[in-house]
Formats: sequence, C-alpha cells, structure tokens
Amino acid sequence: MKPSLSSIVVMAVIGTVSLSFMVIPPPDGLSQAGQRVLGIATITIGLWGTKILPMGVTAILLVVLLVLSEGVNDFQQALIGFAQPVPYFLIAVLTIGLAVKKCGLAERIARFSLRHCRERPMALYTHLLISMPLLTLLLPSATSRTGILVHVYEQSLSLSMVPKDAQLSKAIMMALNSINRLASTIILTGGITPVVAAALVGGISWSRWFVLLSIPYLTLLLLGSGLIYLIYRQGFTTQMARVPDTLSGPLTKMEIRTIVITLGASLLWLTDSIHHMNPAIPALMAWICLLAPWIGVLSWQDFEKNVGWTNFLVIASSMSLAGALIDSGAGSWLAELIIGSLPVLSQSPLIVAAVLLLAAIPVRLLIPNITGFLAVAIPIAISIANLTGLNPLVCSLLVMIVGDSVLYYPAQSASSLVVYERGYLSTIEIFWFGCLMTIMACLVALFVALPYWNLIGEPFVNMAQ
Repeated sequence: MKPSLSSIVVMAVIGTVSLSFMVIPPPDGLSQAGQRVLGIATITIGLWGTKILPMGVTAILLVVLLVLSEGVNDFQQALIGFAQPVPYFLIAVLTIGLAVKKCGLAERIARFSLRHCRERPMALYTHLLISMPLLTLLLPSATSRTGILVHVYEQSLSLSMVPKDAQLSKAIMMALNSINRLASTIILTGGITPVVAAALVGGISWSRWFVLLSIPYLTLLLLGSGLIYLIYRQGFTTQMARVPDTLSGPLTKMEIRTIVITLGASLLWLTDSIHHMNPAIPALMAWICLLAPWIGVLSWQDFEKNVGWTNFLVIASSMSLAGALIDSGAGSWLAELIIGSLPVLSQSPLIVAAVLLLAAIPVRLLIPNITGFLAVAIPIAISIANLTGLNPLVCSLLVMIVGDSVLYYPAQSASSLVVYERGYLSTIEIFWFGCLMTIMACLVALFVALPYWNLIGEPFVNMAQ
C-alpha cells in the first residue's frame, strides 16, 4: 500500500527538523551522541506512525542509524534490544495464541461467549471488559492475555459476520490494544511495568502494591472502556448474526494439550516469587512444547507462516533505542529540560504533581519502551520529590500511571503490536485514543490517586520534612 501524500509531507518535515537538530552543536548538558539519538528517535517514531516504510524495515533502519550516527559505541550496543528477554517472550506468547486458534479452542470459547451474548454487541463488549481483570489472575502478562483473546474475539466477530472495519470490531480491538494492559499493573507480578517500577522505587510488597494501584487502575479501566464506547457507539447498535453452538462436544486431544501447556506456563508465571525465573522462560518452555512432535499442536511450518516477525523486530529495536536514549543521557536531559521550563515547583504540591504529569508525556512519546521510560522518569521524579519535600513513592507512581496508561503508536507495547498486526486499527486511531487517554490518566492521577493514597496512609506531602 502506497503512503498518502499527507504522510509523506509529515515525514519530510519531521526528517528535516530531526536532521537539522542532529548537525547543529548540541545544547548545554546534552552530549553529541545524545543529540543524535534524539534525532533518530524522532525519525523512527515518524516512520512508525506514517508507515512510509514497513514497520519491520524501520526497525532495522533504526539499528543502522544508531551505528552510522555514532549514537552508540558499537554495533553490538545497537543490537542490545535483541538480547533482551521481551522479544522472545512476545514470540512465544504469539505462538500460544496461534495454538489456541489452530486447535479449535478459540472458536469453542468464541461460540460459548456468543451464545450467552445472544447477538447483543454490548454484552460481547461487557464480557471482554469483565474478563480482563479476572484473567489477570490466571495470565498476569497483558501480552499473554492479548495473544489469546485477540484470536477468540476475532473468531467471535467473524462468526457474527461483523466486518473488520465495523465500529464494533474497532471497539473490541481498541479495548484489547489500549486498556487490557491496565489490568496487569494492578498486580506486582503482572508484567514489566510493575516489576521495573517497584524495583526503582525500592522494596514494596505484593499486597501493598495491590492496595496502592487497584483503585486508580480500576478507575482507568472503567473510564477507558467508557471512552471507547463513546467513540464507537454506533457499532453497539448493529445486529450480530446468530451463531449456532456447533462445538458443544467434549474437548479434543489437541485442545486438552493446549490447555495443559498454557496452564503450565501460567502456573510458572504466578509462582515467579518462588523460582525467580524470567517470564520469558516459561513462555519459551510452552513454545517448545507446542512445537514438539507428539506433545504439541503446531508444526514448524505453522509457526513460520503465521507468527509475525515484525513484532519481534519492532520490540527489539525499540528496546535498543530506549537503551541508547538512557546511555547517552538524552532521556534524562529531555526530562530535566521539560521540568526546568515549567512553572516554579515550590509554590504548591499540586503544581509539582501537574508538572510531573506534563513532563512525562513527551518523554513517553519519544521513548517507545516502557522500561526505558520508567528508567528515565522515576529517578527524576524521586529527585524532584526530595527537593520539594514530597513523597518519593507517590511522585514515582504518578509518572508511572501516565506512562503506563497511554500508547501513541503500536511499537510502544508488545500487546499493542499483537492487535495492530491483525489490521483492525490504524496508527492514527491508536494515536488519537492515546491522546484522550493521556487526559484521562492525568485526571485520575490528580483527582483519584492522590486523594486515595492520602486516605490509606501514603500522603503526597512527606510529613517527615
């Protein structure tokens, strides 16, 4: 598909500004390598957003530009994202989702759900929303849930004869793309975001994390789902085709094997506090079992043909970019520049909170990987808290909420890439919903999280000072 004229114009402007920025002398406090990495980040995000190049091609171009511009020390550092567990975790989770579809389990679940929905679009949407927090207890990772649910709801829409470009299809997929992730952060072992954030803010227990984050994130889930309903409300008035329940028989051997393998991986994810394995290891163990002869349900040909390698390339390269932004000091420089250019922090605690939230937005936009964002934003939030006599934990959680609640383009989340590759949503739709969720997240942080934390004994103002 040829890129539109508007995309080419936008990319030309972004490219010109970025290249100009890369050749002028760097401003005070920013290294030359950091300046070049910022320029590359802008160009890459523009290419991912406009799709002038295929996303996988842009991912490889990013690695090449990091080397040629000397934004990193060597080629090995430019490939650092490909040595991280996350890309391999994503490929394994996609394989689990493929197995759920191949063995017929996705269709069985879809027909069961549709039978209870009785051709009512709102009931189907409500089932999805309820399943998100409930499935979190079984599948803590949002990517794992999305990899399975995207096949289930794709089957549901197909069986109900709802086209891909229908408003109902977009509503279902936007929920999987943008708000399904929020259920995971409620649990400390629910994925990368809570694990990294908890490590950066210091020791915090599983139960304390749940108490602190459950109300703010459940509020975000409700508001986000309501926002999706308002945007795509026309889709909830359409009539879904009646689907006969033709899969009411016993589970097949392939379905049973898929369930056992998936539950085995889930059990290991839930007990990571005991064995301390990286979440990618259980996922890869499941991947091996699903592709092994006699045990699995997939052939190697099934895997090669149906698992999108674009996901792997984009996530790995985005982690390389995040690492380059941190190592070059560009991420910290950007955050400190934004903080310094905003109103005086010492006037009011509420002003500090607003500044932290506003500063987190452009940092999240430029740093595609949530780990990179947290590694930059949380230490700065802690420093500001210490300077202004505020609670470092609360300041850290404020920036985490904003960074975790929004997606401006699919490369920012593995679970988003899983949905985006199915072709239901455009990058523009994801971007504008991300902008709306930014406003929602800021409001929840200020008017729900802060009062709630104060109520449960975690005040914004540090009483010790």
